[in-house]
Amino acid sequence: MIPLSVQLRSLRQPLRKALQTAGELKANAVEIDLRNEVRPEELTQTGIRHLKKMLADYNLKIASVSFPTRRGYNVLDDLDRRVAATKAAMTSAYDLGAKVLVNHIGGIDPEISAESNSRLLEVLHDLARHADICGVTFATKTGQVDGTAMKQFLDQLPEGSIGVDFDPGALIINGFSADESYQALAKYVVNVRGKDGVKDLARGRGIEVPIGRGTVDFAMLIASLEEARYRGFICVEREHPEYPVQEVSDGLEYLRNIQIP
Repeated sequence: MIPLSVQLRSLRQPLRKALQTAGELKANAVEIDLRNEVRPEELTQTGIRHLKKMLADYNLKIASVSFPTRRGYNVLDDLDRRVAATKAAMTSAYDLGAKVLVNHIGGIDPEISAESNSRLLEVLHDLARHADICGVTFATKTGQVDGTAMKQFLDQLPEGSIGVDFDPGALIINGFSADESYQALAKYVVNVRGKDGVKDLARGRGIEVPIGRGTVDFAMLIASLEEARYRGFICVEREHPEYPVQEVSDGLEYLRNIQIP
């Protein structure tokens, strides 16, 4: 059975309470936001020990950390500071025992040889080197382009440099095929989002819905992950929950049930 984690931000609770809730929901692990929940500069050795103690109290570990920058690494303005902050977050991720750091990388030009893509590749190569030193994997979020386009872009980096945080719901919301994108990106996937979506013809794009109520075929996705001997987590996330704890609980239950032989 693929282990399940909870994005703490989805619970809409203070950190300590969110950890308690995740433990009560019998999640295997959590994802912590290193910009809005815990900041790297606050993680002294005492702070790290305290957080690890709380995790142990609730029988949890950290599956991944997120470091959501306002802009991607394709934007030149303030880029050096953004890269330095991401590297600091990677070091903190390692200190906390997380193996994956997740962020969006920014826009990819459809013209694969575009100069903007070349600059972005240079930055990602630099981040990947630091991630390797830290013992973590930098994982780019999916959703802004289809899986084939992202694969063509990532294939230009040395093998093993960058991972993918596969978000089937975001792909559907943006009008792409989650299944085709997974097939393209399978070798890169190091983290998976438990997030669902449906097309909304009235809005001209998709909308997020509770897990199991959209068009993501999680049974097929899990079968594909198992076939690929995936060793990561599926992280339950709700971007706009009406009833945060209940919806996260329902998502965990749904993903457990479809994994029961």
